[in-house]
Amino acid sequence: MAADASRSDSGKVLPFISAAVNSLLTEGTMPPPGPPARAAEPALRPRAAHFLGAGTKDTCTMAGMTGLPATRRAELFPDTRSEERFSTPATVDERTMLLDFLRAQRATLELKCTGLDGELARRAVEPSTLSLLGLVRHLADIERGWFRRTLAGQDAPPRFSSEASPDQDFDGAAPDPALVTEAWQAWHEEVAFAEEFVAAAPDLEVSGVNPWRGPVSLRWVLIHMIEEYARHNGHADLLRERIDGAIGI
Repeated sequence: MAADASRSDSGKVLPFISAAVNSLLTEGTMPPPGPPARAAEPALRPRAAHFLGAGTKDTCTMAGMTGLPATRRAELFPDTRSEERFSTPATVDERTMLLDFLRAQRATLELKCTGLDGELARRAVEPSTLSLLGLVRHLADIERGWFRRTLAGQDAPPRFSSEASPDQDFDGAAPDPALVTEAWQAWHEEVAFAEEFVAAAPDLEVSGVNPWRGPVSLRWVLIHMIEEYARHNGHADLLRERIDGAIGI
């Protein structure tokens, strides 16, 4: 133990002795007692303010707000609406927080499709058959399934897929202006219904029955939808970057 202590102490003392000798040789003075000063640590590179919890907008956030192309993956996607997605206070009630997280994910999908028409149907990450248009069609069906069929109890079969063709939401996505219009119209209609349903629900314990999960609450559906969009927005990141190089959160 004594030997270990001696080695430990020498590790602290030797740098001071070395600094003292150098100071005497060059300046004729002794440095102040204590360990040698640490070199200044490099500053953090700026990232989007919502990641670091900063109270001010940094250069990365400003890039998203002004529509300038993002140059780093941590920057907001280049659209003036980007900042709106992350404006919810972190201390609001549960319903508001869940719904606003879901709204942010929905808005991210829209932003990743901004400025594209026929290219929305491009299967840009081969050999996958995923496309941005396919994601819009798929998520319209997902919104419809959980909010109309499961929670509201409506007879509302999927718009784009079926038991006979379960992947038609993706496989049927083609660069046809009519199909693009149809997909966006369906998605907006299903999102509008979902938001109206959530606003009218007396609480998050409202429930329905789903063939896959059995009884499910509105709370569970909102959390699941956030998860669903977050997963597919990761796909959208890759698809959009392959189409025109656009990156950003």
